[in-house]
Amino acid sequence: QVQLVESGGGLVQPGGSLRLSCTASRSFFSINTVGWYRQAPGKERELVATVTIGGSTNYADSVKGRFTISRDNAKNTVYLQMNSLNPEDTAVYYCNTFPKPSRDYWGRGTQVTVSS
Repeated sequence: QVQLVESGGGLVQPGGSLRLSCTASRSFFSINTVGWYRQAPGKERELVATVTIGGSTNYADSVKGRFTISRDNAKNTVYLQMNSLNPEDTAVYYCNTFPKPSRDYWGRGTQVTVSS
């Protein structure tokens, strides 16, 4: 069973940047479309960005132009570069497959807090 481990979160000031990583325990991303999801306190989990097997990307309107998703198959890792962060981006960020995330792949996520 593959495991997905998210990392790279932290506390950052508004306007700052972070790069999140999602690493798989084995070759996984080369055969799956992957998404970054996030869940803010008191809110439902939402899709943030996706990257297909072919490398096509898509973004939620709220992050378009600020976030960039990318994938390094050789490292079994998917990244989420987040720029111009604002307090509304505060959430726990997860990676999983898209369009059908599997409950087997939900990890602990990585906490992103944007605050001055």
